[in-house]
Amino acid sequence: MDTTTTQPLPAFTGPVLRPGDAAYDEEVSGFQAAYTHRPALVVGAADAEDVRAAVAYAGAAGLPVAVQATGHGLSAAAGDGEGVLISTRRMTGVRIDPEARTARVEAGVRAGALIEAAAAHRLAPLNGSSPSVGVVGYTLGGGVGLLARQFGYAAEHVRAVEMVTADGELRRLEPGEPLFGAVLGSGGNFGVVTALELDLLPVRTLYGGQLVFGAPHVEEALETWRRWCAEVPEALTSSVTLLGLPDIPQVPEPMRGRYIASVRVAFNGPEEEGERLVAPLRALGPRLKDELRTMPYAECGTIHSDPEEPHPYTATNALLSELTPGAARDLLAVAGPDSPVPCVVDVRHLGGALRERGPHGIAVDHREAEFAVRIISMPGTGPGASDPEALRARHALVRETLAPWTLGHSLTFLYGDGEHADEDQTREGYAPETYARLAALKAEHDPDNLFRFNRNVRPARHG
Repeated sequence: MDTTTTQPLPAFTGPVLRPGDAAYDEEVSGFQAAYTHRPALVVGAADAEDVRAAVAYAGAAGLPVAVQATGHGLSAAAGDGEGVLISTRRMTGVRIDPEARTARVEAGVRAGALIEAAAAHRLAPLNGSSPSVGVVGYTLGGGVGLLARQFGYAAEHVRAVEMVTADGELRRLEPGEPLFGAVLGSGGNFGVVTALELDLLPVRTLYGGQLVFGAPHVEEALETWRRWCAEVPEALTSSVTLLGLPDIPQVPEPMRGRYIASVRVAFNGPEEEGERLVAPLRALGPRLKDELRTMPYAECGTIHSDPEEPHPYTATNALLSELTPGAARDLLAVAGPDSPVPCVVDVRHLGGALRERGPHGIAVDHREAEFAVRIISMPGTGPGASDPEALRARHALVRETLAPWTLGHSLTFLYGDGEHADEDQTREGYAPETYARLAALKAEHDPDNLFRFNRNVRPARHG
């Protein structure tokens, strides 16, 4: 039953939209095109008061709440006429305190805007690979950034959280409060974050970019990179991506229609040291692309060159205790160029500062993992897309193949999955004691599970 007609709407500064309204489809759209929210009501929040009023309204009406800024991390979408979506894309305020080296960012701020604002003060945030990702959503998932091995998770560098909880109250959470640590790492399970206060770092330049190798060198590139990771300093964070590129004009000629290995490097150090460190990779042989250079931090988005256009995608992942030669070969065998389901294989080097648990108890576990393996595919029926059942079977085979080395998985690297985003999947993202802590806090602060369009932590049931 649609209860939005029985509860009087409060006054909002931003727009209020329903299915059939001219701007509805544009407002619910996001970067993830495989799933789209179709709620009974959309509140285009202009400020924190709009968010507070929307949550209070939904709670009084007994309606679940979804929240979306950019839509990159959409996992479980609100169905047709289901609940209230709070769209935070209009909340784009950024305030830099250069003396304290902090930034206050509102809920709709994208990484690129924060990078640019911080760079004006010769500072940098702990952002991820894509400038178009929302800062708040990325940080609430933990935040594995370009310099993660040196500085740890972005969530460890949060000074304060401003959020609206299920009771319709706007709160400011600071380190030491139980809910502060629970919010950071658990996505949107405890409310709608309206702003974060974050540390900034005195990083002005990076040495980094991509080295791209063609099909004859892919297996050797993966093995060389695997060994190389054991020797590099924590100031260097890297990954390798294996994928087949389509034969279309949009792909540069040297790589068009080829299967490639792309090694991505971000090093917080001098160029001469960076050149020395990457020499073993360059020794592999001819590169289709070699873009390693010293760059202003503001250009760090070029290191991964993530897609900018919305598209459908889904993914699985595994956090590995080690990447043995056998594991690397088996991974390539089940998800490489001969896979019947096209897979983008992305392997990230972890360790370093990511192992260190800070004093605030943020909800990020499996810190002993040395590598994260992501498998990304396109569901659907178009060019490059795969039958959803075949795709799920192939992803399951990858997880089975990597099981001997798997510690768990990262919830932030599980893209999409719709109805398969269940409780078991969420539990696997945490240590048992962390999940129990989150479920207990969920029962205290959101007993009706108002915030459930996410990797949902269900309220603990007592008695």
